[in-house]
Formats: sequence, C-alpha cells, structure tokens
Amino acid sequence: MIDRYTRPEIGRIFSLENKYRIWQEIEVLACEAQAELGEIGITKEEAKWIRDHASFDVDEVAEIETVTNHDVIAFLTNMGSYVDRDVPEDHEKPSRWIHYGMTSSDLGDTALCYQLVQATDILIDDCTKLGKICRRRAFEEKNTLCIGRTHGIHAEPMTFGLKFGSWAWELYRDLQRLKDARENVSLGAISGAVGTYSSIDPRVEQYVCEHLGLKNDPLSTQVISRDHHAYLAGVLATTAATCERIATEIRNLQRTDTLEAEEPFKKGQKGSSAMPHKRNPITAEKVCGLARVVKANAQVAFDNVALWHERDISHSSAERVAQADSFIALDHIFQCLIRIVDGLILYPQQMLANLNKTRGLIYSSKVLLALVNTGITREDAYKIVQRNAMDTWHEVQQCKTGTNFKEKLLADPECTLTKEQLDTIFDPWGFLKRIGVVFDRLDQLDFDGD
Repeated sequence: MIDRYTRPEIGRIFSLENKYRIWQEIEVLACEAQAELGEIGITKEEAKWIRDHASFDVDEVAEIETVTNHDVIAFLTNMGSYVDRDVPEDHEKPSRWIHYGMTSSDLGDTALCYQLVQATDILIDDCTKLGKICRRRAFEEKNTLCIGRTHGIHAEPMTFGLKFGSWAWELYRDLQRLKDARENVSLGAISGAVGTYSSIDPRVEQYVCEHLGLKNDPLSTQVISRDHHAYLAGVLATTAATCERIATEIRNLQRTDTLEAEEPFKKGQKGSSAMPHKRNPITAEKVCGLARVVKANAQVAFDNVALWHERDISHSSAERVAQADSFIALDHIFQCLIRIVDGLILYPQQMLANLNKTRGLIYSSKVLLALVNTGITREDAYKIVQRNAMDTWHEVQQCKTGTNFKEKLLADPECTLTKEQLDTIFDPWGFLKRIGVVFDRLDQLDFDGD
C-alpha cells in the first residue's frame, strides 16, 4: 500500500515506478470497495488476495505495451499476472475483478492528481523554507543603508532589509497560491466511460478517493477537467516569476560597477576558463533560464483545457512532458535560491559608496518639499532643484571635480533654505523614519500558519 505521507524526491514522483504504484493502489482500493458493497461477485477474501498479491514490473509492462500499444491495458495485464500467479488451478482467477466497470482515465487521471499533490507538497516546503530565509535576512539587514533604484536609476535611500522583506512577502503569497492550487487539484474520478457511472457505483469512487486523501470530482466527463491542472500550472509559473525576480535583482547587484551583493562562490570554484578573476552569477542566471521553462509550460496547460466533446488525448502527451518538467525545474530553482539567499554576500561599504555616488542628488525630493514649506510655489521650487541637480549630474557624468548638490543649493541665491535645514535634509535616515511600520508588518508574517 502506498503511503500518501511519504514524499519521494520530486523527480521520482513522475517516474513510471511511482505512477504504476499509484495505479496499483487505485485498482486494489476499487476491488476492496466493490467487495464492501457486495453488489458484484467479488468477495472480501478475493479483495484481500488481490491486496496481498498485487504487483507489477516496469520492464514487463513496457514489453507488453509493445504489443498492446496501450499503457493501461499493458499494466493491467501485468498486474493481473501477479495476482493470479499462485491461485490454484481449480479456482477462479481473482484478477477478473481488477478494473471492473472502470475506464483508463479513471485510473490515469486519479493517479495524476495524486502525483501532482505529492509534487506540490514538496514545492510548498521549498517555498516555506526560502520565505523564512528571506524574512530572517530582512531583519538582519534592517539597518543596512543602500540606494533604492527606479528604472535602474538612483532614487532614494532605503535599507537592504527591505529587499529581502519584499521577497519574503511575495513568496508568502506564492505559498498561499500553492496551497490553494494543491486543494484545487486534489481530485479523483472513478465514473466510467463518459462520467455517468454506467458500470460502477459512485460509492466506489468515494471509497477510493477517501483512502487516497482526495475529493471526488463532482462531474467528470471521463477525464478530470484540465482547468484544475491549468490553474496549478499558472501558480507554478507565477512562483517561478517570483524566483526570477529575486535572481534578476541579485544578478544586477553583482555587476562589477555596482557590486553590492554577490552569490556564494565555493572554494575551488572557477568562474571562467579564460579569465581567472571572474566570479559570475551563474546560479542566479540558471534560475532565470529555468523560470522561462516553467512559465512557457503554463501555456501548454491552458491549451489542454479544451478537448473534443467529453474527452480526447491531445492533452496527455503534452502534459506528461510539461508537468514533470515544470515541477522538477521549480524544485531545482528553489534549491538554488535557498543556497544563494541564505549565503548571499553583502558589501555595505560599497552600498554607501553607491549611495553617495551622485553627490547628494538622491535628496532632491526632500529639498523640493522643504522649499515649498518656505512659501514658494512647487513649480518655482522644482526649477531651483532641477537646475542645481542637473549641474551636479553633468559633473558626475564627466567625472569632474566640483561642488556637490548641497553646496550648489547653498550658493544659489533663489534657494530659500538655510545651511542647517539642508544639513538635516541631507541625512539618509530622514527617509527611513517610518520603515518601522514595514518591519512590524513583516514581523507578523507567519510561513508556518495556514
């Protein structure tokens, strides 16, 4: 009997061995349910025999499939041979009750949903672990000054802890979406050829689903509708996009010209075959590349929703590739980011150097408001600030020595601010006096809650 609390490595979830193990359990449960109901000829003794003797061999199934060209029939043939192997000659074969009243999708779709639940559970753990790391690092770097950027351009001072905190919140939302998608895909269906229960009692479906920890699909048309799977694939894509966002930020911060953060570089690691000095953000780049795969595979899931009438199999071949690839890729993405974020190397002194790189231009918004408070119009204040800011910027661009932004304002006869006022304005912590509320909210973030 399979254990639904056992969580194998994510790749093995999509292996033939695991899939057939689930198929076997579904078939055995259906036999046990039929024996409990007593509406067909199967006895409880036969159901127990099937439970005790059911087995399969992946290679043998493959060999049979070369003849049948039908994977479910090949599996059932192989499983039946094990069930009947030790039955006395003068006894009826208990394998005749296997798959009674069922169709292939009853087996395949129920098992697939079970696999998706297994795989989603692993991603939920991954997301929780990474989210907790981001939350912890946010508080560690709560007071680490750095420059905030918009459009890639220096904007206003912030702290590096806010970056980690933003990632933590986004991962928390991803976690809630993953849990919701898990619930949405936790379905089973044992309803026959077009979902009418024409040859099987609905109570068999109920029994099987309850023992697998699934809900029964209220109306399957032989297949469990693929909108459930598309929703899950969309959540995987959204989660991958979050991971890509984190990795992209780290890549940008690791640029030589910025160098505020750097992904871990192991002892003995080499960055380039030609340039020994290189420490490249290769793991973050891998995260971005794999995220593209997960996002692209979501389109496959959306296209699988529309099938001909009650069912065709145009979805089957595509999802066998896309689903496994997406889960395996996203799990690997998480493992990469867990290592990167937990061990992310920070350079606070370089952050301060970058913050001061524009010679005080980042205080322009505060200067603008302070000028308005002295009684001049916002339009006139903007002209004063922008004029002196552009003069400073041209000197920065050309690497010229000269006065900084504050000194230019002091020398401007139209500037109505005193030196004392400007000294107060040109303090980076003046921008950050209210960030406590942000960290108070972050302190309430609970990755272990429901």
